[in-house]
Amino acid sequence: MNKRSNPSDLRITDIRVVDIDGAPKRCTILKIMTNQGIEGYGEVRDAASKTYALMLKSRIIGENPCDVDRIFRKIKQFGGPSRQGGGVSGIEIALWDLAGKAYGVPAYQLLGGKFRDSVRVYCDTDVDGKHTGHDMGLALKKRMDMGFTFLKMDLGIGLLLDEPGTLNAPLGFIDDMKKYASHILNVQGGSVTADMVKHQKSYQIVTTAHPFTGIHLTEKGLDYLENYIREVRQVIGYEVPLAIDHFGHVCVEDCIRFARRMEPYNLAWIEDMVPWMYTDQYVRLKNSTTIPVCTGEDIYLKEGFEKLIKAGGVSVIHPDVLTCGGMLELKKIADIADENGVAVAVHMAESPIGCMAALHAAAAMHNVLALEFHSVDVPWWQDLVNGLPKPLIKDGFIQVPTAPGLGIESLNEDLIREHINPNIPGMWESTDEWNTEFSNDRIWS
Repeated sequence: MNKRSNPSDLRITDIRVVDIDGAPKRCTILKIMTNQGIEGYGEVRDAASKTYALMLKSRIIGENPCDVDRIFRKIKQFGGPSRQGGGVSGIEIALWDLAGKAYGVPAYQLLGGKFRDSVRVYCDTDVDGKHTGHDMGLALKKRMDMGFTFLKMDLGIGLLLDEPGTLNAPLGFIDDMKKYASHILNVQGGSVTADMVKHQKSYQIVTTAHPFTGIHLTEKGLDYLENYIREVRQVIGYEVPLAIDHFGHVCVEDCIRFARRMEPYNLAWIEDMVPWMYTDQYVRLKNSTTIPVCTGEDIYLKEGFEKLIKAGGVSVIHPDVLTCGGMLELKKIADIADENGVAVAVHMAESPIGCMAALHAAAAMHNVLALEFHSVDVPWWQDLVNGLPKPLIKDGFIQVPTAPGLGIESLNEDLIREHINPNIPGMWESTDEWNTEFSNDRIWS
């Protein structure tokens, strides 16, 4: 029996947030509250400011959260690429959670129903510190022993920073990159430390886009990276799919040289080799190698994906539900990819809330390759929420929940309290200061 009033009478009354660390990164969990006591859970993508969500509060208070698409079209102008899309996307998934709870159906049902009962998970794996390809292979083998059937790792110029003769760059450039790499570890919760100000030159270097750095791989550097991947494959074999990410800030010509070296090692894809907005460079790269080319975790809205897909720049797209605009937008993106013969692998390095949102969208897609998981080494990750089966991942798959909304019964507030970001204190505190925030939002005259 539904003891609540009619869903048509449901209204948004408040938004509250909490910032937590280590799930696997910093993220903002938000809840949208209603006049009927139903709460919808959302999430702002890792390292994005909660302001991206709170600035939208005055624009959605009093709205019926079941009118998801209409509200999304009202607020989507306030999102943007990468973390700038976090507020719109986080609110959108909370709206689907509310709508599902109001009507008593899982979120995927509201997206058109499901194509599958479970979704394959691919496991991203890191190895800290100085290490070899053999070490990475052993780490990946442990993931296989846990039941994962699809793998990903980092492979790029970060491995070469302390290897003489492997990189060619303006003198002093690599040293400045290394300084930044050490000082970025002191940045907590997105705050800027004195070290960051002191080393802002290094910061500017690292945030320089790939075509403009002047960094090039030498043949010795290519030999090192090829030997690294060879050692990985010697441990894990050639049967399991293996994707690579985080290559580094080098020009597309060097990316092509690298890709051709990697072709014998049966890579599932090479990811984010150049910034996503350089469509022509993606076309050049894709046409120069037999390895599938992938990008998309920083693209906001379907239009950015459509341009890249129809230009023939990718074999695999990699949208993030907390960046692209939310669950319905993710499904629309997947439809464009499907119609053009491009695979979809969903990026996900978030809390269980972001994971469930991505899972429901993936279930509602016609075709999906796999959903990322980046929290194997966070033992308390699943315990942040209540109501999901344990273990969540079994034999490399997640079962699609059938409970209303995202399938999350409640949040584990005691555990969340233990992991509040120390630089952004507070938990579900009043956000009334955002209730009357106003601007003339019309984008035409």
